[in-house]
Amino acid sequence: MRITYGPWGETLEELADAARAAERAGAEIVWVPEMHRSAIGSAAALAQATRTAGIGTAIALAFTRSPMVTALEALDIDELCGGRFVLGLGTGVQRLNEDWHNVPWGKPVGRLRETVRDIRHFWANCTTGEPMLLDGEHAPMRIRGYRRPFPVTRTDIPIYLAAVGPAMTRLAAEIGDGWISHELCSPAYLAERILPEVEAGLAKAPGKERGDLDLVVSACCSVDADASVARRRVAGLVGFYASVRSYADFFAFHGLAEEQAAVVETFRSGRGADHLADVVPDRMADAVTLSGSPDDVRARLAAYEGLADTVKLTPPTHGLPGAETRAAQKSIIQLIADITGGRA
Repeated sequence: MRITYGPWGETLEELADAARAAERAGAEIVWVPEMHRSAIGSAAALAQATRTAGIGTAIALAFTRSPMVTALEALDIDELCGGRFVLGLGTGVQRLNEDWHNVPWGKPVGRLRETVRDIRHFWANCTTGEPMLLDGEHAPMRIRGYRRPFPVTRTDIPIYLAAVGPAMTRLAAEIGDGWISHELCSPAYLAERILPEVEAGLAKAPGKERGDLDLVVSACCSVDADASVARRRVAGLVGFYASVRSYADFFAFHGLAEEQAAVVETFRSGRGADHLADVVPDRMADAVTLSGSPDDVRARLAAYEGLADTVKLTPPTHGLPGAETRAAQKSIIQLIADITGGRA
């Protein structure tokens, strides 16, 4: 099982420094998100800051760029890092697409399928000068008179798809090189709710086997000699997601329906979503994150063995000052070094 890391930094320089530290510690991939920065911009910074670790987006928004722009950006990042790039794509949610980006939502599963098809087709044909013509209900491609005059490092950059629901998870298994989980994904939830959908998706792809798909579990992580300190750091992130009613099934699965209801009630009373940590009991944080003492977290990581292929560790940020996130990040990188034999 590969250990990878999602670095944090208030500046791009700090982000790059964290990525280098994670690489030295033994993280096999460093991942960047898309929200407060562009995933592609952050990936470019990390591509030049690192030497051996893969560079992944977890995730870049799939519909806010055209397939051609996404394909070009991926080619450029892959060139910058010498063929180490992993293009992680996700749909985002309807409100984000429509209200923030002025992008129609439509049918996200079908649209993502065609988007991935278009990107791969562009990579395979962009240097030939031949027309790139693909029909489709959601993302038809009509490119004529184009030929990329620059060399292409790879035409088979891996594409990973983020998925939570069953239909998108099946799509990720069917057409993706990897699947990326939500930030909260316990071993039990992975085994009981995700893996059956993965198998159903693989069944739709003739000749594709389980070993052809990299299952990446995203895990908010907090390590401290004092386990209660570690759990308090992640409580803000748990509260943030618990405030969203669409996660009711996830929390109910873990026997946390009452705890989520208390978070929702507090949120509706006017409390900001980033400031709900005090409503999240340790039991709740413990169930859905990798938090606790170093021994606690190593045991929780071991529970993913045989279920996930890769674990992506990220430090907590919600409701925390930068100093707390830095402390959490330092402890995670030390943990990675202890596990892999790397250098913190």
